[in-house]
Amino acid sequence: MQTGLSKKPDGLTLRTNKSTPRESSAHVRNPAVSPASLKGQRARSRHRLHRPHPGHQGLSGEFNITPGPTLAAFAVRAAVDRSRIDPGLVEDLVLGCGYPEGTTGCNVARQTVVRAGLPVSIAGTTINRFCASGLQSIAVAAGHIVLDGALAVIAGGVESCSQIQSRSATSSGSSGVDPWIAEHKPALYMPMIATADIVAARYGISREAQYRFSVESQRKTIEAQMAGRFRDEIVECATTMAVTAKESKEVSHRQVTIATDTCNRPGTSYDSLTKLQPVMGSDAFVTAGNSSQLSDGASACVLMEATAAERRGLQPLGAFRGWAVAGCEPDEMGIGPVFAVPKLLARHGLKVGDIGLWELNEAFASQALYCQQRLDIPDDRLNVNGGAISIGHPFGMTGARLAGHVLIEGKRRGVRYAVVTMCIAGGMGAAGLFEIY
Repeated sequence: MQTGLSKKPDGLTLRTNKSTPRESSAHVRNPAVSPASLKGQRARSRHRLHRPHPGHQGLSGEFNITPGPTLAAFAVRAAVDRSRIDPGLVEDLVLGCGYPEGTTGCNVARQTVVRAGLPVSIAGTTINRFCASGLQSIAVAAGHIVLDGALAVIAGGVESCSQIQSRSATSSGSSGVDPWIAEHKPALYMPMIATADIVAARYGISREAQYRFSVESQRKTIEAQMAGRFRDEIVECATTMAVTAKESKEVSHRQVTIATDTCNRPGTSYDSLTKLQPVMGSDAFVTAGNSSQLSDGASACVLMEATAAERRGLQPLGAFRGWAVAGCEPDEMGIGPVFAVPKLLARHGLKVGDIGLWELNEAFASQALYCQQRLDIPDDRLNVNGGAISIGHPFGMTGARLAGHVLIEGKRRGVRYAVVTMCIAGGMGAAGLFEIY
């Protein structure tokens, strides 16, 4: 389940923004995971930090002081409850996190088990593949079921961008940069915004195209919200947020309840986006309006061995059929899906046209557009309810959120296969294949 958005009883998601094949598959009840049945819910909750600018760390979102384990527990507890699975059957919690430090450090997965009030017998492990961490957690959980014989595993992701104290320095104060890599492959440490500008310039993705893509993301999200298409994905959460007075800068605490996403900006127009200045200078491309928002959130789903779910009368949302990863040059990390998707489809004997629904994470409009063009993904099947430019991108949770979303939206549309894919910091791409029941 997710926090910040709403999800079905089989997976909830939490999220808030801040500006700036083996047949015995594992079933997920909101998200579906392949070789194992995905059953359970995902809860996701996200809060909006009112400054979407990718270069600033706004701290005004509803989850801005919510502890990492608590944020993740909102989604995990809801996923388990909605799946109607006996918690005693769950062996492990696999939780992805882009920055597993600070409030999301000290193995936040194990802390989440305790915070969610689940049996102490459930283990927990935190994994990291930056923006693909949430999707990676589903792949790991499915493998745990298919290869190791686990009966049920919870998978998901969490991120508290509001409370990331430093995204480059170590606790000792050093930069965290390896001198050899800095000399021989410095692009590995390049800011993500810079890589997005490179993709735009290198592959001819115009500012106009990026603005129009971003406006569409905003339009599709508000239409989906008004139609209630996110309602089954989000779990309502009550928490405490910190509010800073504009003039005095005094900080007060306020009790809030979040039941919807607050990241998107209804009414965004092409003209309004053209007035925003590029972050890296007038000759660059990336602005606060054509890039993903920094957000806080969590998402979770329950995976279960297929026959075990059937014996217990549990109806999964679908199955996770497999996934693929690939590396690319770090200075154009945004094109990672161009290499991961073909590998995934080839393994399953599928073509782009066989996929009825695509979720390609909108880290930046430049890279999302380029990947769509190179892969030849039809407009009417891509990010049909908007993407990270409007909804937000809590790094560790996005992959799990998208998995749950394609299962629910895919069922509504009557499609069989869906693909979730994203670029990854450092020059990588990941893609997961889901079959919708």
